[in-house]
Amino acid sequence: MLAEYGVINFWTYVVGAIFIVLVPGPNTLFVLKTGIGHGVKKGYLAALGVWMGDAVLMFLAWAGVAALIQTTPLLFHTVKYLGALYLLWLGGKILWSMARNRDQQAGGVEPASAIMKRSLVLSLTNPKAILFYVSFFVQFIDVNARGTGVAFLILATTLELISVLYMSFLIFSGAFVTRYLKSRKKLARLGNGLIGLLFVGFAARLATLH
Repeated sequence: MLAEYGVINFWTYVVGAIFIVLVPGPNTLFVLKTGIGHGVKKGYLAALGVWMGDAVLMFLAWAGVAALIQTTPLLFHTVKYLGALYLLWLGGKILWSMARNRDQQAGGVEPASAIMKRSLVLSLTNPKAILFYVSFFVQFIDVNARGTGVAFLILATTLELISVLYMSFLIFSGAFVTRYLKSRKKLARLGNGLIGLLFVGFAARLATLH
């Protein structure tokens, strides 16, 4: 299937892509938190930022920028530490707001542009993603095909569609949780605290990756 376009083992790729999308990370946590705190509309804005960031990284991977980052340690470490600092700031802000007893569940407080900007930056400051895309996609592209651009586009689009389905599930789940937590403020604050700690943990993990 799709071999004529330079794609090999497509259904194996689909299974792998599903598992990749399901692995929890800063992007999915941010989308889930936004869906819980601000509702479906802003949840999709957060997801849109993630999808845009992923699309940019996948294009850069195809264009060969990943090889440049991999062979230029200074550039790679600069992007890595910027990403770690952003995650640390995001997690710290959540924890600080919780400590000050600010209600994170009030929808409509944070501007839509700010939510989308955060999710886009969160996605773009993941230096491991672009390297991963190269190492993952290349396994399913026939290097002897006439052109790899179409094959890469098919694989990238498939991954984005899987992400759309999963993010939609997170967003609507978050909206449901919002209604459940409205009368349970302590539980809501605990959930925000856990998400904040997870962001801090992701920051530490990213900073220590080699």
